[in-house]
Amino acid sequence: MSTLETVAYSHAGKDLTGYLARPAGTPRAAVVVFPTIANVDPHIERRAQMLADLGYIAMIADFYGDPVESFEASFPMAGALREDNAFYRARIRAAFAKLREIAPGLPMLATGYCMGGGAILEAARDGEDILALATFHATLSTEAPAAPGGIKPRILVCHGDADPLVPHDQVIAFWDEMNAADADWHFHSYGKVKHGFTATKSDTMGKDFLAYSQSADRQSWTSMVAFFDETLG
Repeated sequence: MSTLETVAYSHAGKDLTGYLARPAGTPRAAVVVFPTIANVDPHIERRAQMLADLGYIAMIADFYGDPVESFEASFPMAGALREDNAFYRARIRAAFAKLREIAPGLPMLATGYCMGGGAILEAARDGEDILALATFHATLSTEAPAAPGGIKPRILVCHGDADPLVPHDQVIAFWDEMNAADADWHFHSYGKVKHGFTATKSDTMGKDFLAYSQSADRQSWTSMVAFFDETLG
């Protein structure tokens, strides 16, 4: 499926597979890419390669360690994984640990899409020591809100305002949580934009909550690039 380099890692006895994109020259930083609920696919592989083209070494994390037969099949898999929040956060941390092993000493960043965006926010709430993260159409709710002063990375959230999976009350609760945690956070909201706005396949999946937005896709990526550049100096 992928032209990227595969890397083996594990968590709780489960064999996992990361997909690694390396830059042409010396990497400026390392980025863990957390995929959608359906795990790694061509859209996420392309994002990892785009990061490599910008000079980052990027690794796509593996949520499940098992093949995802269909989009519908991913929902019970995700439900089982997230049933125990502490276990879920440990699965997320395993990906960061693997990329630190591959790229020791490099500044660490993260990006995440849909469930993957929620995953890196969970990592931040859990005290993961990275410089910055950027989410795209992420889930924002949590069972364990951040403690005051507990969030270390700078945060950029790129959100579709018409996303029915992340209603306005969830957005406001997230803002309040970030302020209570004294986090360094940025929130970009795109009007009339639904869930999955960075993936062109969203328009072909027959789901009312999904829709691609060329403008929001372009603007959110540009915002992430500038955000990471600013953070790295």
